Amino acid sequence: MAIAETNAASAPLPRTLSYAAAVYVVLLVCFWMVLRQVSLKTPIDHVGNLFAVFAVLFAPMWFFGFNLTRACRCLLTTPALRVIAPSILVTPYLMYALPRGEFDIAFVLAFLFVGVGGCALHEYFPPNGAQLRSTALAWQDVVVLLAIGLPIEFSWFRSAFPHPGLDALPKLMMVDIALYMFLVVRQAQGVGYNFQPRIRDFLVGLRELTFFAPVVISLGMILRFITPHGGLPRISEALIALLLTFFLIAIPEELFFRGFLQNLLEPRMGRIGSLTLSSVVFGLTHFNKPGPFNWRYVLLATIAGIFYGRAWRDRRRILSSATTHTLVDVLWTLWFRS
Repeated sequence: MAIAETNAASAPLPRTLSYAAAVYVVLLVCFWMVLRQVSLKTPIDHVGNLFAVFAVLFAPMWFFGFNLTRACRCLLTTPALRVIAPSILVTPYLMYALPRGEFDIAFVLAFLFVGVGGCALHEYFPPNGAQLRSTALAWQDVVVLLAIGLPIEFSWFRSAFPHPGLDALPKLMMVDIALYMFLVVRQAQGVGYNFQPRIRDFLVGLRELTFFAPVVISLGMILRFITPHGGLPRISEALIALLLTFFLIAIPEELFFRGFLQNLLEPRMGRIGSLTLSSVVFGLTHFNKPGPFNWRYVLLATIAGIFYGRAWRDRRRILSSATTHTLVDVLWTLWFRS
């Protein structure tokens, strides 16, 4: 993917989406190769169907990074349309569950409640009254963020895709719903969700990794949370780890904690207060990994959140914080995980 100083908001929409579609196809090929490699080691039923479900889930997440927001706002011109539209995001669950005979109406209703209900809340009771574009956190935002975050934190939707290794699917469903809700309906400003890369995104991400690494390695070893181990991973193993971590872990978490939470807190609490609180919340979400309360993980994740937040805050770009987040997670997994 070429790295250029490009602004998705100012580029002509058809050209931007055409470029996004081309890269989307390339990424799907990469994900298909990963899935095939995994299926050789662990038998997976309905591989083709599973890949189609992933492709449909990945599409909104990807194209919103290329100003799909603008197209949605042009097409969905009435409040009723904007509220009903996210019901289409239930499609991946139907694609997955119906062929397997695992359909459960309760999950459909739950997904609709979060998506349509959240959009109705923001559409008919806009945060801060008529100032729909205000980025200040309001009670509506708290309700919606909890409705999106709690099911993922406590795996309430895991049974919707009840097979090993599919934990990312409900997370991607929530990402799609959140992107539509906050970018199209809420019209939140300054989120920084833009997949057209800039050189600075990666330089800032590397800078924060350089600042963070000595802190976390020293403290992690003192707390006996990490254990360095030697050996170089295969290039294919490292590339797969980078791909999966970036799209399935770093982007969803950076969108939630930096693009939404820190961004919305900043007008209320200032730069330092919003960075601190969003980092603490980020750290606390690691309390049960594993449970009952992993205070070492909470502490280190909170510190990590500060550096991720600094990376995002540099130019309000999720690609910057996702770069730091991805590299930290991959380095930990390959060389420091106990």
